[in-house]
Amino acid sequence: MVLDPGDPAPDISAPTQDDTVLAPDFASPTVVAFYPEDGSPGCTTELEQFTREREVYEEAGVTVYGVSVDSVDSHREFAAETGVDFDLLADPDGDLADAFGVERTAPGDRTPRTTFVLADGQVHRVYTGVAPDGHARGLLMDLLEDGLVTLE
Repeated sequence: MVLDPGDPAPDISAPTQDDTVLAPDFASPTVVAFYPEDGSPGCTTELEQFTREREVYEEAGVTVYGVSVDSVDSHREFAAETGVDFDLLADPDGDLADAFGVERTAPGDRTPRTTFVLADGQVHRVYTGVAPDGHARGLLMDLLEDGLVTLE
C-alpha cells in the first residue's frame, strides 16, 4: 500500500547514476519521483522538466530525486543523454519501491509514475497516476501553496 500523508518517511539508501550511495533523511523538503523507465518518452519529458525547474527547486530548498528500477549504468547513460542533473536512485531490486509502497508491475517489474513530497521526516503529499508533462511545475506550485517552501 502506498504511503499516505502523515506517514513517517522510510529509511532508505540507494546508489545514484554516479554510483554514490545516498541515504536521504527527509528532514528538509524533498521530492521522490518514481518513474517507469529510463529513456521512455514520458519519463524523459518528466525528468527534463524537473531539470529545467532545478534552480527554482534549489532556491526553495527542495531536493529532487528520480527513482526507477533501472541500473546505475542505465541511469548514468540516461542522465548523460538528456542532461538530467539531479540524482537518479537505482532500485533494481525494488527495495525503494517497497519502502514507499509503490507496487511494481509487469513488464519488467516497473513502477507506475508516483511522486512523494517529504519533509520533517514524514510524507506530506502523494501523487499517483502522474502525467509527466507539467508535473514538475505543478508540484512546485503545490509546495508554495501548502507553505512548505517559499521563494524570495
